[in-house]
Amino acid sequence: MKKAIFLDRDGTLNNNGDHYYIWRKEDFHLNQGVTEVLSELRNRGYLLIVITNQGGVSKGKYTHEDVEAVHAYMHSLLEERGVELDEVLFCPHHPDREECLCRKPKPLMIQKALARFDIDPAESWMIGDSKRDMEAGKAARLRTLLVESNGNLKKVLDKID
Repeated sequence: MKKAIFLDRDGTLNNNGDHYYIWRKEDFHLNQGVTEVLSELRNRGYLLIVITNQGGVSKGKYTHEDVEAVHAYMHSLLEERGVELDEVLFCPHHPDREECLCRKPKPLMIQKALARFDIDPAESWMIGDSKRDMEAGKAARLRTLLVESNGNLKKVLDKID
């Protein structure tokens, strides 16, 4: 079985201090330490999987295509720096509009990736900046690390074996 790092997107990988919803590439800026940390985690043998709620789709603020365009931009920024993500999964639903099984803190997105990539949850981590990220990780039996929103991700490296 493989091991993986599951990462929240907004606030963890990219800065969302100026915008609650990040759906345009002009508003997408990587947080400090992201590329170095992801590169090191890849070197340690972890798969890198982004798990993100994108409820603005359900609210009509932006589209699936907008989310996919931001994710393509995120991939290109990281690849320019030598980092490749294995998967990016997002939930387009919002509890004000509909119920779903995939929106964090529910663990369905993580569980899908666990099955798809044959990942051992006991050897894997969820890193995020919110309580719901931690709840989703724990519900999927991952170890969890809560990080400061929009902070330097380098602080997590010494906590992950």
